[in-house]
Amino acid sequence: MEYYFSKTINDNFENAIQKVTEALKSEGFGILTEIDLKSTLKKKLDVDFYNYTILGACNPPFAYKALLAEDKIGTMLPCNVIVQEKVAGQIEVSAVDPAASMQAVENKELAEIATEIRDRLKKAIDQL
Repeated sequence: MEYYFSKTINDNFENAIQKVTEALKSEGFGILTEIDLKSTLKKKLDVDFYNYTILGACNPPFAYKALLAEDKIGTMLPCNVIVQEKVAGQIEVSAVDPAASMQAVENKELAEIATEIRDRLKKAIDQL
């Protein structure tokens, strides 16, 4: 089972970040964290890297349900969505598949929640 799903779009990197954020918002996700990996790697290691941003997406009602079902599930939150540009103008957007990542947790209620979150994340990415 794949642990992520992705889509490639043709756009500039900044527009892609904005479009991904809006698509996630349309499915009830907010962005809790935004990590600019290119900038971080330059600052910490003085290496050049391509545009790569990690968006920590959260759907509060589902996060709450997941926490009620499994109190340690916070170790797997938020849902990470990456936006990367290896080739200029070709932006790959990938999201974690929460159903795949939570298979190790033996909790039927959590599995159902993870499936709902996966469907919403996939729908957001598919609309790009």
